[in-house]
Amino acid sequence: MSTSTSNENPQFSLEGRVALITGSSKGLGKAMAMSLGRAGAKVAINYMHGEEKARQTFDEFQALGHEGMLVRANAIDKDDVDRMVREVSAALGPIDIVVPNATPEQPQKPIELYDWDFYQSMLDFFVKSPYLLVRATVAHMKHQRWGRIVNIGSEVFQRGVPNFTAYVAAKGGQNGFTRSLASELAPWGITVNMVSPGWIPVERHEHDPQEAKDSYLAGVPMRRWGLPVEVGDTVTFLASNEAAYISGQNICVNGAHTVA
Repeated sequence: MSTSTSNENPQFSLEGRVALITGSSKGLGKAMAMSLGRAGAKVAINYMHGEEKARQTFDEFQALGHEGMLVRANAIDKDDVDRMVREVSAALGPIDIVVPNATPEQPQKPIELYDWDFYQSMLDFFVKSPYLLVRATVAHMKHQRWGRIVNIGSEVFQRGVPNFTAYVAAKGGQNGFTRSLASELAPWGITVNMVSPGWIPVERHEHDPQEAKDSYLAGVPMRRWGLPVEVGDTVTFLASNEAAYISGQNICVNGAHTVA
């Protein structure tokens, strides 16, 4: 028996893998990009708006010694998604890991104040965009019989949050897409999972009412806020070889909030 203590294949290593994360120039998407980069993946950081912030994020990413690229594209437009996949594949190599994370604003309103155009925008981001990304990348994954698709959901689907029907309905559709696609792609060694964060404060929550934050935190059994890195590390685990037999699952990162 070998007594070597060397670790030639460290756990959760993504060396040699290429990842694309949409909406990853800030917030939870940025944390995912940093975590995948730490694990050794080449990461394509995507943005649509806010070029200055995106470039700051990519500078930070590179300063940590990570390898990747910055790519501007509209994650809900087929032509733009196809172009982005071509550019990333040419620069970094074929894409092995896809994380659909791009998201629009998510106002909470009574059902009477929503119109169908807004519902459609939610479906575009959370059903259409993942569909476009998978369609553009799955041939390579099937060919190599390895791939990782990690959809980003939300605990609101499990909790049935009121005055949020458009967002919750679209996240429910994304959850169904995840489950069905996991069964379809399993024979090729491709896993499809969903990570569903709770309310984890990032830049866009800076001006949220303090009473709303206090009320939410009071309902979290762990009695603390989640950290963006905890979402990023969950995505990294699901992208790793160690998670090769986990597929079709929805993992909530929310301190047990959905079991309280």
